Amino acid sequence: MSLHIAGMGWVTPLGSGLDHVWRRLLNGEMAKAEGLSSPLGRTHSVFRVPAGATAQAPAHPRLRRSSAISRFAVVAGLAALEDAKLKLDAETATRTALIFAVSNGGVIYTKKFYHEIVESGAKAASPLLFPETVFNAPASHLAAILGINGASYTLVGDGAVGILALKMAEDLMLSETLDHCLVVGAEESDWLLCDAYRQWRLLRSEPPIEPFQQPSRGMILSEGAGAVLLGRNGPVEIEKIAGGTNFRRQREAGAAVEKVFSELAGETDLVVASANGTFVDEGERTAVLRHCPNAMVYAMKRFLGESVGASSLWQTICGVQSLRTQLVPPIEIELSAKSKGPGQFRRAVISVCGLNQQVAGLRLVRN
Repeated sequence: MSLHIAGMGWVTPLGSGLDHVWRRLLNGEMAKAEGLSSPLGRTHSVFRVPAGATAQAPAHPRLRRSSAISRFAVVAGLAALEDAKLKLDAETATRTALIFAVSNGGVIYTKKFYHEIVESGAKAASPLLFPETVFNAPASHLAAILGINGASYTLVGDGAVGILALKMAEDLMLSETLDHCLVVGAEESDWLLCDAYRQWRLLRSEPPIEPFQQPSRGMILSEGAGAVLLGRNGPVEIEKIAGGTNFRRQREAGAAVEKVFSELAGETDLVVASANGTFVDEGERTAVLRHCPNAMVYAMKRFLGESVGASSLWQTICGVQSLRTQLVPPIEIELSAKSKGPGQFRRAVISVCGLNQQVAGLRLVRN
């Protein structure tokens, strides 16, 4: 089955708007790190979404009390439909599925909800906050706003969950009852997440210097959303999705990534890597050198941060944009002296290695 990218949208620490963020990345701009204080006495650097990036969110009752993660998801999802010039009505909505990919979820409202219970007892539990604590809250809001009453799923995983959501969408699109599938990934940032990732020794306190640098220096968390609308037609095709595998220990990540590359590699012109300053970098470096020695490598997370559930969709959008425009943001990584120059991109591999032992990837081709 031929599966194409029909439309895309994103909300990032560099703003929203497909062309706007892409231009900023082409200019080599990096998101500005902000300090996020923890009551435990630490201050963490994070890449936050600027307030103006969600200004175009619809004035819908669903969003009146929703969390930030839901607003990010709605804005990105609507932007993907607009990019595809698709307006959902009662008929087209029944032929459109929705898949939401997430890792950390609505941690801000969840923290507040349980804080009130711990402080004042179970009777203090807020019925207004509880709906926002479940992982599928953003999918519920977006489906209601779009009028999608049929297939709607939420997948929970690590950084590879966006690719797994695209794989699920591919399976759904085998049904002739569907014309489109909207895949959205989103995350929000909070000091609680930063403290957790710091305890796992994955976080750093200042912006990253360079991906693939050894020894690993750690990542910066970010927030936002990415959305990809899949259809039967479009300028860029998803040629193959590698559902990937799992690994038990960090030192086994390289072998797992190589397994994915063995499925996807070939005549690859560009690799959009998930390098984030952690153990992920070395595993990807080894796989790229072995399977795609002549490809350019772009590590997007240096500029946008690690947004976990949203990041793999951001990577996919960057890959599609490179194939569309035949331009790649400034390349900081020269793994091979034979790297191709701009204007020679037909195939791109999206490589994703998650922090909780999941790997996956896909290959894009420009028609």
